[in-house]
Amino acid sequence: MPKLPAQVFHIADAMNWEAIQRDGLLSTNALIQRAGVDARVRSVLSSYRPDGIAAVGVGYIRDQAPMPPAALAKCLDEGLTPDDWYDLVNDHVFFWADPERLARHLHALRSRPQIVLTLDGPRLAEAYSSRAYVTPFNVGSARRRPAQRGRRTLVPLTEWRDHGWASEAPTGCRPRHPGHPPAELVIRGAVPDIFSFVIATHNEP
Repeated sequence: MPKLPAQVFHIADAMNWEAIQRDGLLSTNALIQRAGVDARVRSVLSSYRPDGIAAVGVGYIRDQAPMPPAALAKCLDEGLTPDDWYDLVNDHVFFWADPERLARHLHALRSRPQIVLTLDGPRLAEAYSSRAYVTPFNVGSARRRPAQRGRRTLVPLTEWRDHGWASEAPTGCRPRHPGHPPAELVIRGAVPDIFSFVIATHNEP
């Protein structure tokens, strides 16, 4: 049975730290819904974001520059549009499962202060197992020969534990090796009690 690493990681923009301490981690869609912004602002925040956006009542929402619509459209399963993919991503909270990927992402975010949360991965996954998923690659990037993707790319944690990456394989293709490590742990919606799972935090100026 495949296992998650002992530790997973989340990078929070320092601007959002006070809200995270108060409310936990919320997906972009959850933040927008909680803020009750009008339809125009909601459309701007939930659509493709070439740049990060600081919105009153919402906080700082990261850019989606690594997955522009034209590039994304080329690697989506049939029937999915870039807007579908942005909505899927916006509906989840993401945790890195690999320290090397964490380091690369931190380097990309170096223009703004960040706070890194180190979490007990297995405990977090178990507590949210009914809405937890794993991904085989960084689903927030569609550059540099991007992998084909669809809703199947977010593999339910319970499915992955029992059958590895079988459900993630495109039709007619061989599944990834069961030992292929997850790139991300993903939780739909929000994790209001995130500090129940935090092992350590540190600032990245």
